Amino acid sequence: MKVSEANVKQAVELLKVLISTPSISREEGEAADKLQLFIERGAPVQCAVHRHLNNLWCVAPGFDASRPTLLLDAHIDTVKPVNGWSKHPFTPTVEGDVIYGLGSNDDGASLVTLLQVFYKICQKPQSYNTIFLASAEEEVSGANGIEAVLPHLPAFDCAIMGEPTSMQPAIAEKGLMVLDCVADGVSGHAARNEGVNALYKALTDIEWFRTHKYTRTSELLGDVKMTVTQIIAGTQHNVIPDKCSYVVDVRSNECYANKELLEIIKSNVGSSVTARSTRLNSSFISLEHPLVQRAVAMGCVPYGSPTLSNQALVNGVPTLKMGPGDTIRSHTANEYVLISEIRDGIEKFCTLLDGLRL
Repeated sequence: MKVSEANVKQAVELLKVLISTPSISREEGEAADKLQLFIERGAPVQCAVHRHLNNLWCVAPGFDASRPTLLLDAHIDTVKPVNGWSKHPFTPTVEGDVIYGLGSNDDGASLVTLLQVFYKICQKPQSYNTIFLASAEEEVSGANGIEAVLPHLPAFDCAIMGEPTSMQPAIAEKGLMVLDCVADGVSGHAARNEGVNALYKALTDIEWFRTHKYTRTSELLGDVKMTVTQIIAGTQHNVIPDKCSYVVDVRSNECYANKELLEIIKSNVGSSVTARSTRLNSSFISLEHPLVQRAVAMGCVPYGSPTLSNQALVNGVPTLKMGPGDTIRSHTANEYVLISEIRDGIEKFCTLLDGLRL
């Protein structure tokens, strides 16, 4: 399937539009408007643009419910710009092969690449249906993102989550669970031997979080990782703290569901433990899946990803995370992607998907 410079040019032009339109999570409305208009005016195939909240999707012509269906997803939203930008984050700046701008790498490059791939796949008969989805609120795993739009989509059998992976297939992804923990004590005067220091009680539990090793290790994702990231205790220097609150970031592997980890944690610490959510579980796609097999045949190397994506919210469906750009550039000052990476992404995705048997 031949990829033309016109495909690359259109992808780059759309990326510039997206960079210049701030689309911080939960504020993607204007970017969704512009993307919708871009597709409606420039699509080389006849397909309607559907919308729910700030999520947009297109279904390839000739949809047949008797065939398997592939979802191509990438997200519109970005994080807030960090300190340290020497360029304007919302001004697309092209310097040779490089495009600078907030969201250029995460996740604009995957979005514009997968849209071009969707167009190319639509123009040739395939044995499967294709859906292109531009989703919102991915960076915050928000309720109005992919979870909200899934009931409105045709059922699909597998999905590619476009994220910057240097076009290598991430076949497993760590899950996330954030815990709010509280150790209770009894206040007293710091000058006397009285009270129960909640901070000291918390330290015992914090040491458990720091040193505990779970028995089930993943070949792709390694161990479950627990990290205490915030702590608050005390009102003033001479009062024994009667409460110590702290936050734990838990990154799960596919060997444990978040609910199971939560029960293990509660049985091992004295602090009260409340999970903000248990829905962001680890995900995994089999090495035997046709998507993975085709990627391996192309010379790609499957790996496990420590970062979270929409994979965690698409339950019961095999998902592969893959896209142009490098994850190390995500959420950084002077974020960028290469035009050559977008070209390479379109070419590799077309090779991966053209003629695929699901």
